[in-house]
Amino acid sequence: MAIKRRRRIAGALALLVIVLLVGVHLRQDVLPPGLAHEGAWYPAEDVRLLRDVSYVNQAGDRVREHEIFADVFRVIARAEKRILLDMFLFNAFGAETLQERDALSQRLTDALIARKQAVPELQIIMISDPVNTVYGGLVSPHFEALRAAGIEVVVTRLDALRDSNPAYSAFWRLLISPFGNAQAATLPSPFNDARVSVRSWLRLLNFKANHRKLLVADGPDGRWVAIVSSANPHDGSAAHSNVAVRFTGPAARDVLRAEAAVLRLSGVDAPTVHQDSAGPVSSETPRIQVLSEGAIKAAILENLGSSGEGDDVRLWMFYLSDRDVIAALVAARERGASVRVVLDPNKDAFGREKNGIPNRPVGAELNRHGVAVRWCQTRGEQCHAKMLLVRYADGESRLLSGSANFTRRNLDNYNLEANVHVAGPPDTPALQQADALFERVWHNQQNQGLSLDFEAFRDESVVKYWTYRVMEATGISTF
Repeated sequence: MAIKRRRRIAGALALLVIVLLVGVHLRQDVLPPGLAHEGAWYPAEDVRLLRDVSYVNQAGDRVREHEIFADVFRVIARAEKRILLDMFLFNAFGAETLQERDALSQRLTDALIARKQAVPELQIIMISDPVNTVYGGLVSPHFEALRAAGIEVVVTRLDALRDSNPAYSAFWRLLISPFGNAQAATLPSPFNDARVSVRSWLRLLNFKANHRKLLVADGPDGRWVAIVSSANPHDGSAAHSNVAVRFTGPAARDVLRAEAAVLRLSGVDAPTVHQDSAGPVSSETPRIQVLSEGAIKAAILENLGSSGEGDDVRLWMFYLSDRDVIAALVAARERGASVRVVLDPNKDAFGREKNGIPNRPVGAELNRHGVAVRWCQTRGEQCHAKMLLVRYADGESRLLSGSANFTRRNLDNYNLEANVHVAGPPDTPALQQADALFERVWHNQQNQGLSLDFEAFRDESVVKYWTYRVMEATGISTF
């Protein structure tokens, strides 16, 4: 008996060692080719900021000033040869939590099908995340309708990406993933009133995503146009505040090049997109750059690291938790820059109340170091924007915006992310628009309740702070 017990213990220890080694290997794994894309700088052509702003006016009425998907639908309606979309949340989940129903996912489905029927030779590719089928546990009616209309739907193969939650991912890779998934009615769905398999839940806990939100298409004049956004075509997110950057020209074609990497890792032949010659791009003229994954973080740290006395740093963010970014914000303040941050209070999540992690502990930390912090005033919706604007005293401004939250998962080559980087004189239209939008939110201009003083959600809880730190460091978190 003693020998058998020792063998069982030795076997269990061997399995544990194997799992830990797999976890360490996966955390350090190399990215698939073409990710962490750092595009060339191109002249900024027709670059504009689009914004979705939600608030309650003085009469108590909910107001939605939303521009992003209105422009998406206009671009789709003008496309002649190719449309490519990459959208994270594309479903009707969570719509029952809204005071006003907006069938955003169905409207996008209808717009794409209508354009395909009007121009049958038009190539349309929709890339999305397996969360929309609860990781294979449900059928997506939107995906099926698109496929029936002759539109290619690509569900991203996330297994090729690095694992952000190695303590769990090692077990998942070895003991769960090889068995795939199937439709079943075993457990309630985490997102709606359907029922799904156990394996849907187990795959959800692997915390991995194609988090991009973008559109690129040609137009009747032959010019490419792109919209890189923080907004999802998701009914439950339809009331959120968001921002997007719309632009044309060679930088829009560069979005296609970056998306080719996602198609390849998903097993789909990607069309060849030749890189346009950037030519000499003056640092004194408006210019734009396409970034993805870890290249986004490099740009954030570069912009913050070069800011100091006389410079103005402004951040409007849904999730802020990355330790390097937090340190860079504090360092910029200590060098004399004005640093202002507006954060979502992390209290609303599709009808559920959250505990304020990570933003409230992070906000308290920033406040202690002299960074000015305000909170978005949300009423059930989320302040889902992701926007960093730096205005330098030498006359240049820089804007970073897109899908990436400023968290470890979003910036350290775990999720798939897409942002754009705009630089130029402060009177560049997109930079002016970003400046005006931030000031509107910060000061509640026009008596619109868009933000609240720091004291409204001040939270100095040591327990929450260290809970956030452990979650961020280990990857055992959804942010």
